[in-house]
Amino acid sequence: MMTTHTLTPAPVNNRQPWLKKDFIFFETITLRWADNDAYGHINNAHYYSFFDTAVDGFLLTNDLRQYISGDLQTLVVASECRYHSQVCAPGLIQVGVRVGKMGNSSVTYEVAVFTKDSDLAAAQGLFVHVCVNRETQRPAALPQSFRDAIAT
Repeated sequence: MMTTHTLTPAPVNNRQPWLKKDFIFFETITLRWADNDAYGHINNAHYYSFFDTAVDGFLLTNDLRQYISGDLQTLVVASECRYHSQVCAPGLIQVGVRVGKMGNSSVTYEVAVFTKDSDLAAAQGLFVHVCVNRETQRPAALPQSFRDAIAT
């Protein structure tokens, strides 16, 4: 049986666009014509896919998945996005990822979408993972090895 857990993410930084210089990891994503909606810009629902792709890229690039495997897994329990400017296909975006907060069993990633023309985030938000026991689906402490690796 799946259980639900309450987690309150931090608010997205005073509604001001984040700066590209404040991120050190970026995942480049190619925008597709199909990502545009009837209004000619990227549909809001796609941003959550961009966040998911970028956070997974961050974990894989930094070899962090090895620490949360076997009996452990992470689940997305919250996400949030604030839009500052329009983005449209075709083109490339860079999605910055940084760790905003680490709890006992959760990690809040701060993510921001940047276009090549701006150092200000076109969109920004939060993506929250909770570490759980794979069998029971109950929260589990983040392994110390993960904490140590992410600190570097």
